[in-house]
Amino acid sequence: MARFTRFQFCLDPSAEQEIVLRRHAGAARFGYNQCLRLVQDALDGKRRGATVGKVPWSGFDLINSFNGWKRSGDAGRVMVAAGDGTVTVQVTGLAWRREVCQQVFEEAAVDLGRGLSAYTASRTGGRRVGFPRFKSKKRAPLSFRIRSRTSAAGRASIRVGEQVPRTVTLPGVGVLKVRQDTRRLRRMLAKGRAKVVSATVSYRAGRWTVSLTCEAADLHEARRHQPIPTAAGWVGVDRGLSTFVAAARADGTPVLRIDAWPRPARAALARQRRLSRKVTRKQRGSRNRAKAAARLGRHHARTAAIRRRFLHQVCNELVNTHDRLAIETLTIGGMLANRRLASAVADAAWGELARLLTYKQQWRGGQLALVDRWYPSTKTCSACRTVGPAMPLQQRTFTCQVCAYQADRDHNAAVNLAVWAEQHHAQTRDLPAGGPVTNARRGEGSGPRTRAGETGPDDAGTAPTPPRVRRYAREGRCLTTPPSYERGRSGEISSPLDRAGSASAARTCS
Repeated sequence: MARFTRFQFCLDPSAEQEIVLRRHAGAARFGYNQCLRLVQDALDGKRRGATVGKVPWSGFDLINSFNGWKRSGDAGRVMVAAGDGTVTVQVTGLAWRREVCQQVFEEAAVDLGRGLSAYTASRTGGRRVGFPRFKSKKRAPLSFRIRSRTSAAGRASIRVGEQVPRTVTLPGVGVLKVRQDTRRLRRMLAKGRAKVVSATVSYRAGRWTVSLTCEAADLHEARRHQPIPTAAGWVGVDRGLSTFVAAARADGTPVLRIDAWPRPARAALARQRRLSRKVTRKQRGSRNRAKAAARLGRHHARTAAIRRRFLHQVCNELVNTHDRLAIETLTIGGMLANRRLASAVADAAWGELARLLTYKQQWRGGQLALVDRWYPSTKTCSACRTVGPAMPLQQRTFTCQVCAYQADRDHNAAVNLAVWAEQHHAQTRDLPAGGPVTNARRGEGSGPRTRAGETGPDDAGTAPTPPRVRRYAREGRCLTTPPSYERGRSGEISSPLDRAGSASAARTCS
């Protein structure tokens, strides 16, 4: 078991089963809000100086706190009057807690624990995240998650195609019909090549869907890329708006070019505006406004589905045929600040394309190089490596002012990305580790920096190599520290391993 994947199916529940699903979704929302209320009460008591125990913060502590609360008198109690006029209090706890699967409450507590952990990390310099808030009954999406457990007899609680092929069995819910074929997942489960970890049921755009998170084995050897010892064979992938994807090799051979892409948001903009006007013309809080908002939500869901399907097709075509890809690191957030290009950039979904390429290459054993965002791939000549002036967006043909080389703008950028990957193949992204294999060290001052001070893959967090050691390597003298990457005379960042007499002398001297 080496990878996690997801199988999503559209449910076809009956009227009774839909009531059960809504009850579980409401229980998940209730458990999340109650756990958050317990945290706030503990924090308020701590501020007042009252004697309180440990504030529940992690998912495990929140589960224990909620389990203790749901059996206490604060969750529910009944006043019992006897015949003699005496009244006694009978503690019942949360009366309806057995009507739903208990894992719904636990997973809601785990979700809150993740939110609190993210808030704590943001207070210590991480990504800015606010304190968790209560989920609204009207605005919060209907969703809940159930983990898969195995009984003593070896039977899983979440089963696929047990009685009928197109069914999914969930604990506390029962057997649910699905609309898609489950043959592929059933075969993987039968052969022991997959195991269901959890099931997430959600209600989006008028449809109930179930997402089965599975821990699956690696792909078959016939479906994986074979390792190539040399550094050649990189394919640069340039993303754009006029040309969605332009892929080419370092020698200038074109690989893939997609000029006509669906542009789903722009194609459906007229219908989106019409549906939006219908929503705003309805009275707030009325059922007609809710129906109009539901129609608008279904429209957005269809647009996202068209975009997602196209991105998967493009990624599969690149990953299935090439084992070494190089893409540029783009500042998509900064591009969205341009009001003239924001809608087109958001419709292209470049970030989602990079995410799909990353995990698909990891599954197939390929490599993905993330080119430096400051690398001038567009204005660099792929023939003579001369960096020219900036090119406006309307100029679609690159013309070198030194060697008079002309090529398509996107094709030239893709070739430069492939060349960069071949020159910096030691700095490719280590996909299983989830990050670059090199350890970057920035210099003094602010602004964009080159990678002149980066260490090699064998330097495991050490400081940059001193200039004296690099000079010894060029002169063929003994080395006690592996060489680092340095800047050449032409301004390109190259490895000393590619320079004549450096690495060979370091290995042969004694």
